[in-house]
Amino acid sequence: MNIIEHLQWRYATKAFDINKKVTPEKLGVIKDAFNLTATSYGLQPIKLIIVNNIELQKSMVPIAMNQQQIAQASHVLVFCIQTEIDQEFILEYFNRVHNIRETPKSILQPFQDFLIDDFEKKPQEQIETWATKQAYLALGNLLTVCALEGIDACPMEGFLPIACDDLLGLHEKGLKSVLLLPIGYRSNDDVFADFKKVRKPIADSIIEL
Repeated sequence: MNIIEHLQWRYATKAFDINKKVTPEKLGVIKDAFNLTATSYGLQPIKLIIVNNIELQKSMVPIAMNQQQIAQASHVLVFCIQTEIDQEFILEYFNRVHNIRETPKSILQPFQDFLIDDFEKKPQEQIETWATKQAYLALGNLLTVCALEGIDACPMEGFLPIACDDLLGLHEKGLKSVLLLPIGYRSNDDVFADFKKVRKPIADSIIEL
């Protein structure tokens, strides 16, 4: 299949086959794809929690509006934002640029100073909103990657983030959950798998100038 055929194949899976598991090799592709996702300034203010524990997944169902895909899925991906985007975080990024690209620190310094000053002025709510947008970029990327790898997925905004953070101990890690993505393989009983896609005509969704 070409990429459009893969995207036609994917849908928000409503029931997973509990007996089918995503292999470590395919999970490795997902990890790499997450890490390669584009983010604003390249700062990567996001982390991915991979839950592969049936008892923990069952505990997550009530905080995910009783969506049973959480318990059925091979893995549940929890997209998180880092809550502390401070000078140390930004300096770590620029040190990484220096070490990997061997860019002289004198060249990096002006942009580094700008970002430190800019983030110090931002209120926490604005920083977290910015970081959350980066998580959505990663979600979109992984939905496409999953489709290309033949992995089913169901993106979820409908859950209780504070309860999820408590359950997974995210506070101690300086993280907040913002999105869930159970992944696995569709059940033969999922009638939604055969539904036709409902999308606007391309002429109604794209404007060429």
